[in-house]
Amino acid sequence: ILIHDSWQSLYAPDKLYSNSEPLFCETNPEIYNLNNDVDISSAIAFGSLQLLQFRFEGSPNQTELFINYNDLINQQLASEKISSDSSGKALGEALAQCIIEFGLTDQSNEVNDYQNIAYTPTNTALNPESFGNPNLINLDRWQPLSINNSIDQSGNQVGNQPQFLGAEWGNVLPFALEAIEIIAPYGYPINIYDDTPNPPSAYDETLALYQWGFSLVSVWSSHLDPNDETLIDISPASIGNNANYPSHLENYQEFYNFKQGGDSSQGHPSNPHTSNAYQVQQVKRADYTRVLAEFWADGPDSETPPGHWFVILNAVSDHQLFDWRNSPYNVASELEWEAKSYFSLGAAMHDAAIAAWSLKAKYDYIRPISAIRAMAELGQSTDPLLINYHPQGLPIIDGFIESVSEQDPLAGNDGRHIGKIKLKAWRGGGLNLSESSAGVDWILAANWWPYQRPSFVTPPFAGYISGHSTFSSAAAKILSLLTGDPFFPGGKSEFLAPKNNFLQFERGPSSDIRLEWATYKDAADQCGLSRIWGGIHPPADDIPGRILGEKIGAQALKKASLLWFN
Repeated sequence: ILIHDSWQSLYAPDKLYSNSEPLFCETNPEIYNLNNDVDISSAIAFGSLQLLQFRFEGSPNQTELFINYNDLINQQLASEKISSDSSGKALGEALAQCIIEFGLTDQSNEVNDYQNIAYTPTNTALNPESFGNPNLINLDRWQPLSINNSIDQSGNQVGNQPQFLGAEWGNVLPFALEAIEIIAPYGYPINIYDDTPNPPSAYDETLALYQWGFSLVSVWSSHLDPNDETLIDISPASIGNNANYPSHLENYQEFYNFKQGGDSSQGHPSNPHTSNAYQVQQVKRADYTRVLAEFWADGPDSETPPGHWFVILNAVSDHQLFDWRNSPYNVASELEWEAKSYFSLGAAMHDAAIAAWSLKAKYDYIRPISAIRAMAELGQSTDPLLINYHPQGLPIIDGFIESVSEQDPLAGNDGRHIGKIKLKAWRGGGLNLSESSAGVDWILAANWWPYQRPSFVTPPFAGYISGHSTFSSAAAKILSLLTGDPFFPGGKSEFLAPKNNFLQFERGPSSDIRLEWATYKDAADQCGLSRIWGGIHPPADDIPGRILGEKIGAQALKKASLLWFN
């Protein structure tokens, strides 16, 4: 935003915003009355410095970050990449201050540290280290977690029971979104921006789809065993190239491979930029799934999901085969490309957060750790003749979800667990495994954990819809349209996860793994799948996020282009 506004203020001071909305910087109109002698690089550098220092004040690595910011400014000054001229510095800092001030009025409740105003959870908290989930009130609704020394994705300690993060974020002022309704799910009005279908419920005719979705999460947890020799091809020859997403819940079962993992994508016949076939990459499925879950969790260096796509944008812009002149959006210089691409992607990520979180507030949907444990607490839903039958329990799936028998090692010395539900799943719940791997085995379903850090476990907000799927799909749409090519430069992009030097949740991978994507959409689709293998979302959260993200990306770019005097 800062780059875009700086560039606009120099070259079109009367067209900073072409719509009828008031300027949030109108209290400082003098900053736009500048001439073309102002050094734009200085404006960007000093404005960014001020904004970063404000935004990350009090962060876990504040001291190190601030030293790095100032070192970079000094290096740019010494190399004369930026000027110490006061007018450029003044412009950048004035624009940064405008953005800071606007953040105090955008209904994010920043002045109160973004605290929720009205939200109260339906369910009482679950301690993942305890057995089962016996006190869940509603199988459809989100449940907070009670975690000792809970740490969020940015490294902040957030107390032992993190609250729903951003429950009213749907009311933040959007960029290109138009609200279609206003609801009051807990007595507080929330803007809703898309008419997504209801997720499956444990209390109506969609119960079977509810059970199928959360069972799939459990089954995919069995794919995380490094001792499993199952090999799969993870190259674009076999992965990606989804033509369409299922439009109805009933069709999700055809889209996902329930037992083997992945979706129905068929890969690409060849690289359109080289006309050659993509080289096959056979790897252990467990290495691929674990790397996938961690890579997309919040970025290889904790960029968080939206920031992760800026890393991808940087890689695209810096690629030797990329040429910004090919953009269909009348780009006249490299700086103009950076301004337009950063602004558009930022706008799309902003709107994706608002739209996704408005739906999280509307549906307040349950997460897998709560649903799987609660259904297991009820019993199995397959055989009505058995004593552990319950219509809302977990379905029996031989080899993956079964009942504990008298001879079962999980029965316990006094047989206390006979008849309880067991899962073939990842065994690492609650363990710090940086130097070892948990593997997969039969565990009591009451002890099931997602593949995540023990200090995090599951994001502290409702599941439906997936933020990762929404962010990624919106970003992929932006990059495809803005570059004029659905494929990465050269027809492929990749990320190397070195052997035993990438995973943080446990040791691994057991060999070098290259995540590869032919198109931006392929990367976004892979992100959606990663959250299922990570135990964070069922398919019902994923598909609506992918569909909504594509809409948001197209809308954001359309409005952004109206601000550009083409």
